[in-house]
Amino acid sequence: MNLFDVYNLYDVTPVRAQGCHLWDDKNKEYLDLYGGHAVISIGHSHPKYIAAITEQLNKIGFYSNSVTNPLQQELATKLGEMSGYDDYSLFLVNSGAEANENALKLASFHTGRNRVIAFHKSFHGRTSGAVAVTDNPSIGSPYNRGHKVTFVDMGDLDLIEKELAKRSVAAVIIEGIQGCGGVHIPTDDFMRSLQRLCHTYGTMLIVDEVQSGYGRTGKFFAHQWAGIKADLVTMGKGIANGFPCAGVLISPEIEAVKGRLGTTFGGNYLAMAAAISTLDVMKEERLIDNARRVGDWLKEHIPSSPRIKTVRGRGLMIGIEFREPVAPIRKKLLYDKRIFTGVAGMNIIRLLPPLCLSQDEAVHFVSEFRQVIQ
Repeated sequence: MNLFDVYNLYDVTPVRAQGCHLWDDKNKEYLDLYGGHAVISIGHSHPKYIAAITEQLNKIGFYSNSVTNPLQQELATKLGEMSGYDDYSLFLVNSGAEANENALKLASFHTGRNRVIAFHKSFHGRTSGAVAVTDNPSIGSPYNRGHKVTFVDMGDLDLIEKELAKRSVAAVIIEGIQGCGGVHIPTDDFMRSLQRLCHTYGTMLIVDEVQSGYGRTGKFFAHQWAGIKADLVTMGKGIANGFPCAGVLISPEIEAVKGRLGTTFGGNYLAMAAAISTLDVMKEERLIDNARRVGDWLKEHIPSSPRIKTVRGRGLMIGIEFREPVAPIRKKLLYDKRIFTGVAGMNIIRLLPPLCLSQDEAVHFVSEFRQVIQ
């Protein structure tokens, strides 16, 4: 049997990792500025993370959500304290797409409505409801096209209000920062106006922080730069530093009804051990502050070039938009300079490193990047 061939693979086989570095099966060392797609938040193979999972596995690795798991409440308490959402509830799942699916369902249950407003260039996942609110027809099948979704341009408050005034929209879903769409940042004024309109017309505001959350932008969630609270906040990727885990933060006004939501693996013992240790390390090592400080330095020092159109982002979520396709540049960075980077579309290099990226590692990247683009 072969693997289903759906990924474009680079000819690199990582076999071990530490901090912001990877080593392949030929013992070549790489600097990781991709973080496994914004997943590695506290760094690879952090000793406290390894110890927490190992200790938990020696006790109990799994049982269903039909029993009490005190680790779930421990995570909820710590997450509430660190994020500022301590009056919200937490529903635990396994992936960002699953978190968005459940947030959309909750909004529809709560409002009794069946329409959603989403944004051009958005990405919310590949499962049925999540892909329906994703602005990429190539990854949605005919089966996914029955959802009632209206796509609008980010910033178009007039059209948004026109649609909300119909009072049939259950939710507006927006990314804290659009990741796959090219690291596009909604303005703080727009986010504040969007929250106000949603509240005016009885619509739930869902902020997808799967990629932009968990300290990546220098705040716990990217939308907190605008000083707002969403009705529903979805999380994933960096929540457990590589162990599959995700969640939805749910406003106190949304009623919990037994049987409406459920998951087999969500909130399992190992995921909770991983997620709790991730939060602990983030707090102890002040990684959110580090993401802001090192990210600001990176944006200022990425070299200017006629080939580069713009550099944008917040914290350690940075997009470098070129005037040309970036595939050859990424290959040179990977094979010649041994630096992992991400991509958005054809022309944008995305930097999503672990939040522990050091100043020296940032300096090294800038030096090597300058050589490549020259």
